Amino acid sequence: MAQISFEEVNLMLRLYDMRRETRIRQARAWFVEHFHPTSPEEMTERYPQGSEENTYIRMVISYWEMVASIVNRGLINDELFFESNGEIWVVWDRMRSIVPTWRSAFKNPHLFQNIEDTCKRLEVWREKHAPGSTAAMRQMMGKANAKI
Repeated sequence: MAQISFEEVNLMLRLYDMRRETRIRQARAWFVEHFHPTSPEEMTERYPQGSEENTYIRMVISYWEMVASIVNRGLINDELFFESNGEIWVVWDRMRSIVPTWRSAFKNPHLFQNIEDTCKRLEVWREKHAPGSTAAMRQMMGKANAKI
């Protein structure tokens, strides 16, 4: 295990405090429960610009993009982060099929790259510590989504 600094722990706790703020907590709960787009078109139709749901989507994705940016720059040790932050992976799993369309629409091939890069490393770390767990999580989430 890598040596973890006081600053890394303090930053993790500050990020956790941000997640506990009432509005972002509501957005996160909604996102995990309801955000299951199968296409960018469906997302636009179901969650139009200006809707509460669209606001929740933007809040959750921008929060995790910011956190991933911090992690990707090495300000928080990967292992420390991965041990207690699986939600970022759920967010990425829900949005990854529509990100290519967003990247094309905004002419930005790096849009949400921080989340993607962090989640790639998270999957490698998870498979090292619990082989097969990523596939099991995708299967479990797929079953839950099918019930919706």
